[in-house]
Amino acid sequence: MKLLLSLAAAIGLLSAGAACAHGIWIETRHGHLAVVYGHGAEDDAYAPEKIRGVWAYDPGGKPVPVTVERLNGHARLQPLAPPAVVTVALDNGVWSKGEDGVSVNAPMTEVPGATSASHSYKYSLAILAPHAHIPERLKLAMVIRPLKDPTTVGAGNPLPVEVTIDGKPAADIALFDDYRAMPDASGVKTDAQGRANIVIRNAGLNIIAAQARVPAAGEEGVSERSLFTSLTFIGEAHQH
Repeated sequence: MKLLLSLAAAIGLLSAGAACAHGIWIETRHGHLAVVYGHGAEDDAYAPEKIRGVWAYDPGGKPVPVTVERLNGHARLQPLAPPAVVTVALDNGVWSKGEDGVSVNAPMTEVPGATSASHSYKYSLAILAPHAHIPERLKLAMVIRPLKDPTTVGAGNPLPVEVTIDGKPAADIALFDDYRAMPDASGVKTDAQGRANIVIRNAGLNIIAAQARVPAAGEEGVSERSLFTSLTFIGEAHQH
């Protein structure tokens, strides 16, 4: 309990009414797995070299080899076999706040009068098949993990989830249940065990998101890590 309380105290949480920052998610586009960077309906270009890690797994949780196809302003994933689970980590660099209060994507040494700096990381977990086994240890600093197969719950029903940061339950985290349609609307927060029930909004693609700020450790000139994470899945299987 002390560990949970200390973690909650260390996290500079964003309130339920705060706007959710740009994030990433995984979805199928034109028959390819795409890594999308945006905010709600916005779909922005990004430097594909910012993707620092991609991991794919088969239905039993065993690794599937996957490569990143870096294109102009975006990236696609090329797994060797159809995956059931895919995770992505994107390093969005250091953002320094200048004396005018505006954040710039540069280290403090390059921003005159900079008062603070945050290292931004974006993560995503995609469930691509029913009954997929999600490995216990994912290589993501922040995770929204479904505690039930989300593809079997159905739109309008609650899905239990657990949010972790650095492998530990994260309390009082605001969850955005429909990041594409209502990216700034949060309905629930995680409890002391990092858990919450969140209503599945869509029969199609669901993007559940969360974010937090935590102290940075061992990185010179950076005071905090800014974390964004998403969970994506199809609410109901398409009937051919």
